[in-house]
Amino acid sequence: MCKLLHRLMAMSHCSGLLSTAAKVNLLVLVVSAVFSWSSLSDRVPEFALTKIEESDIKDDSGKEPATEDEADPEDLEVFYPTHQWQTLHPGQAVPAGSHVRLNLQTGEREAKLSDSENGKSGMGEEKRRKRLGKMDIDSNSFTSQELKKALAKMKESEKTERMAHEEEVRKKFRPIEELKEEFEKLNVKLETDYEIMVKLIGKFNSSASTLDEKVAALYDLEYYVHQVDNAKDFLSLGGLQLVINGLNSTEAVLKEHAAFVLGAALSSNPKVQIEAIEGGALQKLLVILATEQPLAVKKKALFALSSMLRHFPYAQQQFLKLGGLQVLRNLFREKGMEALYIRVVTLLYDLIMEKMLLEDSQNGDQMEEKIQQYRQVKLVPAVVEQDWCVIVSNLLAMPEHDTREKVLKTVSVLMAFCKERYQDDQSLGTTLSLLRREYEELAAEEQREGDKDGYFSELLGSVNTIIQELRSK
Repeated sequence: MCKLLHRLMAMSHCSGLLSTAAKVNLLVLVVSAVFSWSSLSDRVPEFALTKIEESDIKDDSGKEPATEDEADPEDLEVFYPTHQWQTLHPGQAVPAGSHVRLNLQTGEREAKLSDSENGKSGMGEEKRRKRLGKMDIDSNSFTSQELKKALAKMKESEKTERMAHEEEVRKKFRPIEELKEEFEKLNVKLETDYEIMVKLIGKFNSSASTLDEKVAALYDLEYYVHQVDNAKDFLSLGGLQLVINGLNSTEAVLKEHAAFVLGAALSSNPKVQIEAIEGGALQKLLVILATEQPLAVKKKALFALSSMLRHFPYAQQQFLKLGGLQVLRNLFREKGMEALYIRVVTLLYDLIMEKMLLEDSQNGDQMEEKIQQYRQVKLVPAVVEQDWCVIVSNLLAMPEHDTREKVLKTVSVLMAFCKERYQDDQSLGTTLSLLRREYEELAAEEQREGDKDGYFSELLGSVNTIIQELRSK
């Protein structure tokens, strides 16, 4: 266009021979050409092809944005149908019961509520939202990738905490392998109870051991044989018979500790009880109780005797045949044996109650054999015959409340067999009256302190019950 203008201008300049009319026509031609070019340049952009660089369609991170088809289905919105047909986008979840169709004109899928819900009110929408209540419809909700990252961080945090806890435990406790190595360096060996008892029995039975060493061995054995399994092992190792033979020792301290070990092994252990009575333990214990011995020795012998007799009717029967009840009665005539009185009364109470409770049980055939064994034990007739009724009731004069409590229980049990004897005992009536007066004052003091069912109130109730029974015919 510029070249054309230059040529026209040159022509007008070079030809001075042109007329004025010719110059005007030439000017009109130039102006028309300029306007035509301007109009043509304005319409070019509508038809021009434009090249778009790849960098123009990338995001700031340098990655191409995902298309609708490539998007994660979990990130798409949930489709909520209405009564009108709506276009479904790829990946949208359609609630159950909705109508879905393919629009043949547009080629798109459409959905709406089923016809059965057309007549329903807004309750349908409410129910629909309740059914989908746990679904997140917020467009700003977390995507699946964000949730995966959050879960990964949680797992990593838990792993870190677990490792920290394990490290803390390692700092507090040392591995067993390390401890074993140190014990080996110190010539210390971890031993089982069985191995320890083997050594203790050997030390007690060794003629080379001193008296103190034998006593120490018995002291340690008493600790181990309390356990039922250890007591059975003690029996299998021959320790039980050694201890029974130790009851014949001329050393009082050996007899004391031997009886202590024997009583511990016998407690609630029928197998050991049977072996002990067959090994002559009952006779040796009665000899200790019947002869002059230190109080400490007789205490341990009575403990062993009690452990043998409890829940063992055969031993109780043999005890009566050997005059054991008379041996215990003679203890009340010895001076310095007051500490044994309440122990003997407690043993008698336990043996009488043990038989009574078994006879009143509802086990029937299962316990019939044991009931027959107890029926052969004539303990109560022997108690009445040897006047244990008075021996027991006289202990109510002792000052200790704990002793009185146990004696009151025993008197209540013996009341069925000793009632006539008690009714004729004027000293018993006097003692009971004094006890009632004393415990009325103590019980009243308890009640003033806010304790309505205190210890002394219970003792007062026991005293009143015995008094009432004695007054009844």
